Amino acid sequence: MEPASLRLCRSLLFLPAANARAIDKARELDADMVVLDLEDSVKEEDKGAARDAAVAAVALGFGGRPVAIRVNATSSTHYGADVVAVRRSAADHVVLAKTETPKQAADAAWLMGKPVLAMIETPRGVIDAAAIAPATRGLIAGTNDLAATMGVPAEGGRRGLVYALQRIVLAARSAGVAAFDGVYNKLEADDGLAAECEQGRLYGFDGKSVIHPSQIGPVNLAFAPSEEELEAAERLIAAATGGAERHDGRMIETLHVEQARGLLAKARR
Repeated sequence: MEPASLRLCRSLLFLPAANARAIDKARELDADMVVLDLEDSVKEEDKGAARDAAVAAVALGFGGRPVAIRVNATSSTHYGADVVAVRRSAADHVVLAKTETPKQAADAAWLMGKPVLAMIETPRGVIDAAAIAPATRGLIAGTNDLAATMGVPAEGGRRGLVYALQRIVLAARSAGVAAFDGVYNKLEADDGLAAECEQGRLYGFDGKSVIHPSQIGPVNLAFAPSEEELEAAERLIAAATGGAERHDGRMIETLHVEQARGLLAKARR
């Protein structure tokens, strides 16, 4: 997918590559992208089988939806074998865990022959996110690892991550690539998920990582423009004649027209 198309993705469904049942079920779900995981969700003894399963699953496809494989960090003993597996796969993207330097992202893209989505989940990754982003097609906030490495207490919610999350979005926007929020750890689609989605969209994220089928619908809805937003966007585009002008009691110009068109594209309209 091209960078502009990636920004239309609302939900990234992460699945353990070793879980055949979950992978089969994913083919019937409405996630905008499927990410087959070789990293944290896979036991050490299952890493080899997970690689083979990921390659086979990608070959069968997911109904035309983009699919990525998340590999272990470059410092991992599993990284070399992951590179070989992903390179021979039909995956659209590679998700690189714990990305901390532009070189790691660029080398991963070259070695595997796939565009990279970089997981930003360490303090160094956040600090250097603006340098990393141009070597990628998008950044994904790894909120769990980031909170752990920063020492953010779990009971504090995401308040301690606000600066890091906004820095990730700024880095992505400066490079013209996609930005995706991290996972919500509870499996239920509850008020906590809704609050995180609202927060993530207000920060500027294009979509959100999900880890359970029940989360897909609410995330897709939250990161899609509302009917009111779409109607307002259509009115604005129809009224715009170029340059600065008054519309619905406010001043609009070309950038507002571009934003409106972006909303319509997000809604596939």
